Parts: sequence; structure tokens; C-alpha cells
Amino acid sequence: MRELHQRHPGFRAAVLADLMANQKPDGLQQRPSTRIATVAEVLRLAMDSDAFGALVLYRLKTACQRHDIPWVPRLAHRLAIAWAQVSIGDPVVMHPGVRIPHGQIVIDGFVEIHPGAKIRPFVTIGLREGIYEGPTIHRNVAIGTGAKIIGPVTIGEGAVIGANAVVVDDVPAGAVVAGVPARIRQ
Repeated sequence: MRELHQRHPGFRAAVLADLMANQKPDGLQQRPSTRIATVAEVLRLAMDSDAFGALVLYRLKTACQRHDIPWVPRLAHRLAIAWAQVSIGDPVVMHPGVRIPHGQIVIDGFVEIHPGAKIRPFVTIGLREGIYEGPTIHRNVAIGTGAKIIGPVTIGEGAVIGANAVVVDDVPAGAVVAGVPARIRQ
């Protein structure tokens, strides 16, 4: 786990990238000019979007794990669950620049999520029984409300996962999938 924790990005860089990814839909694409402005914008967005606050708590958790700080990671994890119903497990590597517009998300297992991913509410990203490797979600993937991505699958860059889809097989880059089990749609 120590090696895995070292793969997590730094706290400041990750929160800033997440801030920019979560502001883009509001038309705000300019980086805050000072540290105080950045902190104020992070706090404003955390108050506007409980899921963004939970994402910041996840970043705090991973930063503390990287530096072997006890207790704080568990506290940050529990606060994220209580605040926004967002549970992101310890072995998950979430790169900076992920957008989570609403809470009620579970991500667990050896999962990797790349920048630009957009994860809607009621999504589960995790493991199949007895298999510890989880999904790899590449850049700019949009995951619809209620989707489930289960097992060691790869979701290609720019793919769209439809609402309530159950993905158990790889999805090629740019594909749109929907259904149970998820199939490519034209």
C-alpha cells in the first residue's frame, strides 16, 4: 500500500485541478490569482457542492496517507461519507481533474481514474467477487447516473457510460454503452 499511496498526486495540485474541472461547466475557466482567492473558491464550491467537499476530503486523506499521518485519513473518509455519501477506498488512485457533480458514489478496489472523468450520482465502481483488480477509467469518460462498472475492465478515453448501465467488459475509446449488461450503441 505504501507504494500505491506514493502514486497519489500532491494535495494542492490535485485540489486546484479538481477546482478547475468542477468550475468549467459554470463557465469559470480562469485559475484564481492568489492563494487566498484559491482557498475562498475551494470553500465556496465545497459549500455549493457537497460532492466537491467530499473530493477535497479524499485528497486530504491521500495526502495524509502519503506522509504516514495517522487518524486523519479515517476521519476524512468518514466525513466524506457523512457529508456527501461519497466513499472512495484506500487503493483507489484518482488523478487530478475529476468532476463529481453530486454525491452518493462508491469507488473501491484497485481502481484508477484519469483526469477529465465525470462521475454522476449513484455510481458504483468496484470489484468482482474474489478479484482485487478493479476498473481503469481513462481520460474524459462520462459515467451516467446509477451506472455500475465492475471488475478489471478498461474504459477507453472519451467513452460514455449510459445511466444505469452495468459494465462488465472493456469499453473502447469514444464508444457509447448502455444496458444491462452494457453494450455499444450506435
